[in-house]
Amino acid sequence: MTWKDKKVMIGSDHAGFDLKIQVIEYLKEKNIDYEDMGTYSKDSCNYSEIGLDLAEKVVKDDVRGILICGTGLGMSIAANKVKGARATLCYSDFSATMSRRHNDSNVLCLGARTTEPGIVMLLVKIWLDTEFDGDRHQQRIDIIHDYEEKHKK
Repeated sequence: MTWKDKKVMIGSDHAGFDLKIQVIEYLKEKNIDYEDMGTYSKDSCNYSEIGLDLAEKVVKDDVRGILICGTGLGMSIAANKVKGARATLCYSDFSATMSRRHNDSNVLCLGARTTEPGIVMLLVKIWLDTEFDGDRHQQRIDIIHDYEEKHKK
């Protein structure tokens, strides 16, 4: 089973709301199943709650997720607090490619105020289509996983 057989979780704060709607339209066009985890309006909200909730779902259900806030920074910080989440802030085709190939990123973070919508759609496509290289890169991820296990609270 590949990620394409599963849902993509998507979430944003108020700053990323409009861009999230555009990404959802892209997912619909590509027949990619998704679950919108909020926010559902432009009313001010806490990015951290949405980022944490989405990352927990991604790890628990072994799916991928997309998070959008003003810069993508807050969402990436929040999501990476969840054990097993590998949230990467991407801003170029190279960063999106490498986040998957070398880091096996399971959460893509995007900045609505820093990245043009057309670029965002390209990043989403690249990130969803790129596979993990494994091999020596898996060893590096295993080091992070071992650290998380050793430092459980």
